[in-house]
Amino acid sequence: MKPSVFRRMLNFYGPYLGAGIKVEEIAKDWRYIRVSLKLTWYNRNAMNTQFGGSLYSMTDPHYVLLLMKILGKDYTIWDKSAAIDFIKPGKGKVTAEFEITDAMIEDIKSNTENGDKYLPTYCIEVKDQEGQTICKVQKTLYIKKKYNPQARF
Repeated sequence: MKPSVFRRMLNFYGPYLGAGIKVEEIAKDWRYIRVSLKLTWYNRNAMNTQFGGSLYSMTDPHYVLLLMKILGKDYTIWDKSAAIDFIKPGKGKVTAEFEITDAMIEDIKSNTENGDKYLPTYCIEVKDQEGQTICKVQKTLYIKKKYNPQARF
């Protein structure tokens, strides 16, 4: 599937549509995603700022989705855990960017080549339109290379 088609599908995904989350861009090589969230009447909290659940939701599956496309079916990839640190209130449109580097891919491959599970942690900064950090989300993934008995022969 082309990234442009996948982007459109994500934008109609119920939890994203309901929260007002928009996937703005997915790179053709699956190594980058930019996601945004505009402050609206249906995603603001009691203080008229971005609802924390929506801020977390906009960061939820993206590292997993990118890595699944890049590494392919030979790997099991899941979100394992997450933590969010709220820095300042989000009062307008906020954006999060996810990038998969060559170093990240090599790190994953070297830590899983013997069939071991690997639990890397990545940090995503959600930023406002002025580039100031609204919150930081720590995502720990579960990554394991699938066993292939024919690979030994």
